[in-house]
Amino acid sequence: MGAVLKTEEFLTVEEYLKGEELSDTRHEYIGGRAYAMPGVTVAHNTICVNLVSALRTHLRGGPCRVFVESVKAHLRSIGLEIFYYPDVMVACDPRDTHNLFREYPKVIVEVLSDSTEQTNRFEKFHHYIQIETLEEYILVDQTKVEVTIYRRANNWKLEVYRAAEQEITFASVDMRMRLAEIYEGVTF
Repeated sequence: MGAVLKTEEFLTVEEYLKGEELSDTRHEYIGGRAYAMPGVTVAHNTICVNLVSALRTHLRGGPCRVFVESVKAHLRSIGLEIFYYPDVMVACDPRDTHNLFREYPKVIVEVLSDSTEQTNRFEKFHHYIQIETLEEYILVDQTKVEVTIYRRANNWKLEVYRAAEQEITFASVDMRMRLAEIYEGVTF
């Protein structure tokens, strides 16, 4: 059994990254503190798989790569070093060469749960939009059909979609997907 980071201690970035490689539990890192990640539901996992499958197929052969849940996004915001684990992330920038994280994502998707919704809608939103290459931040509710999209090109104003037959556009990677496809296999 692997180790668990001591979350009550201040950690350097190097200590955090080393600890994550050895830990059975994933932790996000904000300014020297590590926070354990909650577990996921079947609905959460199904939504992630649906998104990753569609994005991977669409982006195959191009410069963009799709990452799911276990690859960190590294950013700096309000003077803090931050590492988050986005549920789905698309990165296309050749400057991204680190083996454990990406710093220049183009799209980030978070699947909402009761325990993460406020953090994703507010804290992460404000940090993520500081990433120079981020073009879209997408929130997918796992308890009902609802997708919220924030786009840099729209000055980060929210767009909300609630009908299964509606189609959303991942404009930054030129892909369209119906909400029914995102939620395929999810039972409410």
